[in-house]
Amino acid sequence: MPVSEGRLADRAYTAIVRIITDDELAIGDRLPSEAKLAAMFGMSRTIVREALARLASDGITQARLGAGSYVKRRPSARLGTHMPMDALAATLGTYEVRFVLEAEAARLAAQRRSDEQLAAIEQALEALRAALLSNAPAHDEDWLLHRAIVEATANAAFLPVFEHLQDAVMRILRAGVDISRSRAPEVIGAMMDEHDAIVEAIRAQDADGAALAMRWHLSQGRKRLMP
Repeated sequence: MPVSEGRLADRAYTAIVRIITDDELAIGDRLPSEAKLAAMFGMSRTIVREALARLASDGITQARLGAGSYVKRRPSARLGTHMPMDALAATLGTYEVRFVLEAEAARLAAQRRSDEQLAAIEQALEALRAALLSNAPAHDEDWLLHRAIVEATANAAFLPVFEHLQDAVMRILRAGVDISRSRAPEVIGAMMDEHDAIVEAIRAQDADGAALAMRWHLSQGRKRLMP
């Protein structure tokens, strides 16, 4: 069975990340050219270009017009304890789906949530707060808060799509909490503030505010996976 271009791009993505980590490239260092990477990997430049575009979306590389791609952020070394490097591209790729799915879910939850659903969201928020402020794992509580928001859309089609992402999202949540706890306490505080802003917008029935708060939280969450 031929390998799809998407899977080839995942392989190229992983190989480029390995160049950054194994060769200890620093932020600002230039990556090999597209042509050189294609020759190294035995792939077309189109596949390499797609991988570089995804790396740029994930905040790892930065393209400079006419000058190639440069290291923008290095993935945290702790990421490897939560997911195989070969799964990094697919796992981080779920953010692109979540930006669309969860931002709209937050918008609809703000418009449609019942009092009972709001109470469930607020209960999940407080459970997450307690977990984050302790040394206990917090990924389950984080997942359940996001799931409660999806359930409040009053659209049964959202939940199975969201739950299809569960394995990848849980890997991200575990890594995000672990990496954040290794840094200054303000990082965990910022994570909690982002969740508070989402729930406050849903409470206030501010649909646009809820969608923006969710997108901001997800974008910051992706950045927290990098040093």
